[in-house]
Amino acid sequence: MTNRYTERQVSHSIENMAEKDEDIGFKKDTVGKLLSSFFKEDKTRLSGNSSLLIAEMLKVFVREAAVRSQTQAESEDCDKVDIEHFEKILPQLLMDF
Repeated sequence: MTNRYTERQVSHSIENMAEKDEDIGFKKDTVGKLLSSFFKEDKTRLSGNSSLLIAEMLKVFVREAAVRSQTQAESEDCDKVDIEHFEKILPQLLMDF
């Protein structure tokens, strides 16, 4: 069960992330090189649009992980998010994606 104060903090954090969203992201070239490193054949190519899509998916995944980790920390009455909070939310996060 969440209270209004916690919901307000989470929504405020999300708003702060949205304001900074323009500066945060994954570079298209970096994503392309990372994906290309897993291709089995040298002939396999990656289009520019697919790199942008994967970069956007990574951004959403990281943002969701941050918000869920913060929510987990708040539910445990912690002021700071630690790796333990991330580890607790990770199984469900991976199943959701």
